Amino acid sequence: KIQSQSTSNPTSISQKAAIEAYNGPQDFIAMVLPAFDERRRYIVKALNNIPGVSCFTPTGAFYAFPQVKELLSRNFNGQPVESSLNLCALLLDEAKIAAVPGEAFGAPGYLRLSYATSLGNIKNGMERLADFVKRLG
Repeated sequence: KIQSQSTSNPTSISQKAAIEAYNGPQDFIAMVLPAFDERRRYIVKALNNIPGVSCFTPTGAFYAFPQVKELLSRNFNGQPVESSLNLCALLLDEAKIAAVPGEAFGAPGYLRLSYATSLGNIKNGMERLADFVKRLG
């Protein structure tokens, strides 16, 4: 019983699907790569234009991992931000932005943001993030 709760693996059907995805036609990947590249370039540029935020261009999956350490010394409506965990809660409540705190990855002072959505959603989210940061004291 302990073993089943401490380890996991992909189901057999997922393993078969992965084999087919790897060995099958790759035209879908060629079709979506330019869109993901455009989204990645946009989110990185937008994040780097927000004071107190810096972001390297990701080279892996569809996540940006901006540093937000400068924002953690600030406050929102008199409430200290203090951690990326608190910042994520504020972003969700106040700006309707879902982010994962860097603490979940052993990297306090960072956020994980997905760009696996439309460019329009990313633009809207980055505008809301920039507006939220302007409201920090």
